[in-house]
Amino acid sequence: MIRSMTAFASGERATQWGTLGCELRSVNHRFLEIGVRLHDDLRALEPVLRERVTARISRGKLDLTLRLRAPEGEGGLHVNLVRLRELSDLAIDLDPRFPGLHTEFTQLLQFPGVLQAPSTDPDALKAEALALLDEVLDEFVAAREREGAKLAAAINERVDGVARIAADVRGLMPAIREGQRIKLQARLADLAQPADPGRLEQELVIWLQKLDVDEELDRLDSHVAEARRVLTLREAVGRRLDFLLQEFNREANTLGSKSVDARSSGAAVELKVLIDQVREQVQNIE
Repeated sequence: MIRSMTAFASGERATQWGTLGCELRSVNHRFLEIGVRLHDDLRALEPVLRERVTARISRGKLDLTLRLRAPEGEGGLHVNLVRLRELSDLAIDLDPRFPGLHTEFTQLLQFPGVLQAPSTDPDALKAEALALLDEVLDEFVAAREREGAKLAAAINERVDGVARIAADVRGLMPAIREGQRIKLQARLADLAQPADPGRLEQELVIWLQKLDVDEELDRLDSHVAEARRVLTLREAVGRRLDFLLQEFNREANTLGSKSVDARSSGAAVELKVLIDQVREQVQNIE
């Protein structure tokens, strides 16, 4: 199944510590590059999260975000009233000895243990976060595959176009060769000195051999068959298709350089246009 490298997926999961939110988005990239943004309570999960993503994604620049939002009506921090009362009692006891000492409320809050974050169960929170990531990954991969199906259809259409052009050129070649033979014979007939028939035939054969593109057309047919096969594989094929397009382009260039007829020259140009269109699509494939 062909996959696009561009996709987005998100999800949420309610927990006793708040609502977990996860987002995955990706764009094209030559290799796999993962950027991770995590809530403080989830930072220890980063290596595991990267492993989960790497196990299912092979290419693209990915941004993974995991948030933890406190439950509605509950703050992220709580005042430890017991500790605050202890500090108050201590201040009353010491006031006779330090009558000029004053403490701001904000300074009091900074004392260790006065402000406390809600306690969490790290193992349970980890399990919830990984379960949410798996759900979002499923949606993310499905989105990549849906976009990949559209890319595969567009590529197949253009590969079919390459096959048609190659077949058309193959059908034109006998007429092109005969036309070149007639032109060469007409030019030789205009020479003041008659040419040796044996030498004439030899030169004609050499000339026509230089125009022969059967090998290029055979290789194009082979590349078309390989492209169609690769598009059916259930693995990442972007790099393989990119390499194959270099071979397509090489045959199209050779076909153009050997062309002595407007029809085959036009066909070579059309081939290059189709190949460039395929290359644009392949840049989006995982």
